[in-house]
Amino acid sequence: MQTQTPPGTPHWTVGEVTVHRIDEISLPPETGPWLLPDATPDVVAQHPWLHTDFTDDTSALRLDSHTFALTVGTLRVLVDTGIGNGKTRANPAWHGLRTDYLQRLTDAGFPPDSVDLVILTHLHTDHVGWNTREENGTWLPTFPRARYVTSRAEREFWSGYAMDEPRQQMFRDSVHPVEDAGLLDLVDVPAEGAEVAPGLRLVPTPGHTPGHVAVKVYSSGASALITGDLLHHPVQLPHPHIGSCVDIDPAQAEATRSDLLTSLAGTETLLLGTHFPHPTAGRVVSEGDTHRLAPVPPSRAASRRS
Repeated sequence: MQTQTPPGTPHWTVGEVTVHRIDEISLPPETGPWLLPDATPDVVAQHPWLHTDFTDDTSALRLDSHTFALTVGTLRVLVDTGIGNGKTRANPAWHGLRTDYLQRLTDAGFPPDSVDLVILTHLHTDHVGWNTREENGTWLPTFPRARYVTSRAEREFWSGYAMDEPRQQMFRDSVHPVEDAGLLDLVDVPAEGAEVAPGLRLVPTPGHTPGHVAVKVYSSGASALITGDLLHHPVQLPHPHIGSCVDIDPAQAEATRSDLLTSLAGTETLLLGTHFPHPTAGRVVSEGDTHRLAPVPPSRAASRRS
C-alpha cells in the first residue's frame, strides 16, 4: 500500500540549516526496471524494510524527481533543478512537462529571483531542466541572480563527449543558455572536496559521470549528504553493486557507493536521496556486511510566500 504524504513542504533540520524537498513528479513504474535493471523483484523482496515506503506491492521501485532548497547563512541555495517544463525529451516521462514546480519552490520561500546559488551535481537531463524556462520562444535562466556551479571535470567531460541528438538538445536548452549568460562557474573538486559556501561542500563521487559530486551540508555539529545520482534508490544500500544503466563507469560508481556507505554507516549524517521517494531521507545503518536505510521522515511546513 502506498504511503500517503501529508500536505505542506517537507523539510529536515541540519543544525541551523533547513533543507526543503521541492517535489517535481513521481516517476512512472517502468523507470525502475530501465534505470536499475538488476534490482529485480526477487532482489527487492529480500529486504522487508524496503516495502514500507520504497516499493509498491509488487516490489517495483518507487522513484521521484525533486530538488533540495536550503538557506546557508544569507545564501538561498538549490541542489539540482530536475526535469523542467516544456522541454523536448526522448524519455516520454520527461517530455513536455507542465508542473507547478516553480509555485512549490516559491511557496517554500524560494521564489526564482531570490536564489543565489544553484549546485548541479552533474549534467544529466533530469538534474538541469529548471536551469532555464521559456520566454517568448527563448530559453532563459530561471534563476537570473544565481551563480550556477558544477565541477570542472563534469563540464570538460561533456565538452569532449560524442553526444547523441537528445543530449545535444538538453545542452542547447538547459546548459548553454546559462553559460551564454555568464552564470556558470566551474569548480575544481579535489579528493577532500571543495567548499562553495560556509557549511556547504562539494564531495567528489565519480562513476555515474566522471565529475559527479554529492553535496555535504554541515552546521552546528550536524551534517547531511545530498546524493545526486551516486544513489538512485535505497535498494542500493544493501546492494551497492546494483548500478544505473546510464553509469559512465559502472565499476567506479560501485566503488564510490561502497566507500561512501561505509563512511556513513553508524554516523548521524542524514542521507538525502535525490530520487528517493517519501520519506526521502535516513541514516545509514550497518546490517551484517551490508547496509540499510533507517528513514527519517520530514517535518512539514505550511506553504508561505516570500
